[in-house]
Amino acid sequence: MLSDPTAQHTRRTNRQTERRSRRRPVLVAATLVVGLAAAACATGTPASTAQALGATPTFALASSITPLHPQAAEASTPNEVVSAADEAIAVAQAAVTHSQTVTADIAASGLDIGSPITTVDTAPLHSEVEELQRAQALEFADLEDAIDDVHAEAAEVTEAAAGLRGRLDAAIAAEAERVAAEKARLEAEAAAAAAAAAAAAEAASATQSSSGSTAAAAPSPSYATGGAVGGTSPADAQATARGMLAGYGWGEDQFGCLVSLWNKESGWNYQAYNRSSGAFGIPQALPGSKMASAGADWQTNPATQIAWGFGYISGRYGTPCGAWGHSQSVGWY
Repeated sequence: MLSDPTAQHTRRTNRQTERRSRRRPVLVAATLVVGLAAAACATGTPASTAQALGATPTFALASSITPLHPQAAEASTPNEVVSAADEAIAVAQAAVTHSQTVTADIAASGLDIGSPITTVDTAPLHSEVEELQRAQALEFADLEDAIDDVHAEAAEVTEAAAGLRGRLDAAIAAEAERVAAEKARLEAEAAAAAAAAAAAAEAASATQSSSGSTAAAAPSPSYATGGAVGGTSPADAQATARGMLAGYGWGEDQFGCLVSLWNKESGWNYQAYNRSSGAFGIPQALPGSKMASAGADWQTNPATQIAWGFGYISGRYGTPCGAWGHSQSVGWY
């Protein structure tokens, strides 16, 4: 189960209130004693003491803090307690590093992890570490309570970071599944198109074998009538194509092959779309975006599609009848 950031925040607030109310009398008394001691001393404050009391951007081990009364501190703070303080600060540093790492990973992934909270609040942990360091510098402060508080806050940070890591892992797994499903879909469509082409080629081969001839059947197309150049209906598209034949050096004898070819491919429908292969338009360009080389209006203008189709036929088969013969032989052109 993923961690709830709101519940973590509530638990953290309750624990902080309890811990601070428990420590407040001791820390206030300790602070008063330190203030009196400082007033009795010379006006200047030693640099080591200022460093111990001030907030620092990084954690320092408790054993490196210089207490206000070194001899008294040694008497009241056994070595094992000092070691425990060092260990607590090391645990705190590890928790902060863990939280920073998962936050950076979430940002780098660019994924939606399903939560508006993508960072861990480590400010309370820093505060507890600073209090532990101040307690180490006081003669009779409760160092063990401060150590416990650091561990408790470090556990909060670790739990929050683990919750975010779980959400990130789930988002990564979901994205991987989506990519795999899309890849499988595309592969299935490609396989279906290849199978259809192979079946058509096999059928054409069988037809040729039974007739004993490899020559393409003479076209006997069904011409659309009443078309006008520049229109979008099939009859209009045929009229447009007929007017463009001469520009490619083709005679009227090629028009029958062209009509037969594109009747088979698209029925001369400029919006024809093959869901299996993705081919589009009158010439069934695959993909349709190839026709953009003939004009930006390739999706809506039959003349642009025809111009691209003529260029394709001319470059690959020489003439419409050459393309029709290949289509009859293998099922595609």
